[in-house]
Amino acid sequence: MSSCDTILRNVRLIDGSGAEPEEADVAIVGDRIHSIGRLHDLAAKNVIDGKGLALAPGFIDVHTHDDTNVIRTPQMLPKLSQGVTTVIVGNCGISASPVTLAGDPPDPMNLLGKAEDFHYPAFADYVAAIAEAKPSVNVAALIGHTALRNNHMDRLDRVATPEEIAAMRAQLQEALDHGALGLSSGLAYLSAISATTEEVIELARPLAASGAIYTTHMRTETEAILDAMREAFRIGNESSVPVVISHLKCAGIDNWGRSGEVLALLESARESQSVNCDCYPYAAGSSTLDLRQIDERVEVMVTWSVPHPEMAGRTVADIANAWGVEQLEAARRLQPAGAIYHSISEEDMRRILQHEATMIGSDGLPNDPLPHPRLWGTFPRVLGRYSRELKLFPLATAVHKMTGLPARRFGIAQRGLLREGYFADMVLFDPAQIEDMATFTEPVQRARGIAGVWVNGVLSYKGTEPTGQRGGRFLPRQKMESVQQ
Repeated sequence: MSSCDTILRNVRLIDGSGAEPEEADVAIVGDRIHSIGRLHDLAAKNVIDGKGLALAPGFIDVHTHDDTNVIRTPQMLPKLSQGVTTVIVGNCGISASPVTLAGDPPDPMNLLGKAEDFHYPAFADYVAAIAEAKPSVNVAALIGHTALRNNHMDRLDRVATPEEIAAMRAQLQEALDHGALGLSSGLAYLSAISATTEEVIELARPLAASGAIYTTHMRTETEAILDAMREAFRIGNESSVPVVISHLKCAGIDNWGRSGEVLALLESARESQSVNCDCYPYAAGSSTLDLRQIDERVEVMVTWSVPHPEMAGRTVADIANAWGVEQLEAARRLQPAGAIYHSISEEDMRRILQHEATMIGSDGLPNDPLPHPRLWGTFPRVLGRYSRELKLFPLATAVHKMTGLPARRFGIAQRGLLREGYFADMVLFDPAQIEDMATFTEPVQRARGIAGVWVNGVLSYKGTEPTGQRGGRFLPRQKMESVQQ
């Protein structure tokens, strides 16, 4: 009788492709899935009875801001505890690398940490730091447009010159040569809103030759959202690269109910180019406190404030009332600060979440003292609330949105599917019990229903606790055609 390291017997196999679940045994040898089937003639050092439990590929969080945390806090418990085995960092135009700061990180790069947390002037430095830290999850990285602007411009409230764009492109190419996934932008932020479409197109031109991708926090998610989408599609079309629209939403009360036309435009673009989006399963967003988003009809909760840290956890309306000022003035006094905006329609969010082009991304902010609950709860919430309870889509579809689909879209090879020979990134969970526990008032809570998480064959989370063993790696980009469909 041959032997392997671990066998999970009698699991409900959800392979990540969207196919119907089936009963099977799965064997691990080293960092790979050795075999799948009825493995009666195979012995193992560790045998796990998975009866009643589902086994899926490890979840891929396509939208994170974990850039510095994978190094500073390598246990990565907020992600590991919900079944995430790979995080994609560098979203919204902000990345930890390549970065050279002249002072404090500009907004919103401050979401990634303080000045002393940015140690990576070249992308190769960042890759080396991940290898040394050995986080509990795999890391794949985008390069931020705003980060590049910070490196080469004296101020960010203007268009880059041709010479500055050339310098940014050279730095982007160095990162691509060391395995970066592609370019991200955050054109809604004041640090990038002055950039023209042409600036981004010129910067994106090297992506196609490397088989890379363009992701974007669009110029707006409110009234002019369709124009912002067209801009994103134009950038992808003229640079010949796939486009992912980050955290697609119809933000602001005046914009509620427009998800139908937003998705119609998305579908129209998909007829002629590669376009996807990501979404988090909450009717509230979170970022830095932006005066442009203060609307007295919207509840805005402060998550941190440099001048007034004691106000974390209170709403801007409550603070304004206590200070005897208008909400806009209260927000101005609180800056720099972070906030949660309850500005999304639940119906719109569900419609976007359900679309076949949508992947799952938490957009969690791990450095917030009072983070949005999406940091700890996104993936179990999709599986529990939206699949099991509300039946928005079958369980196999939910898993596909967080495994096989993102692996294919981002060029993450031999992951995202349960296949013999693929890397053993896997999550064992109870489909009947999985549930997010994090709330807006108590956001730091581990999910229920996760039985085990393996990263490159290493059992890293068991029951409700990390095992202390970390198996994460840096994942270099693979060309799209090399990734199994």
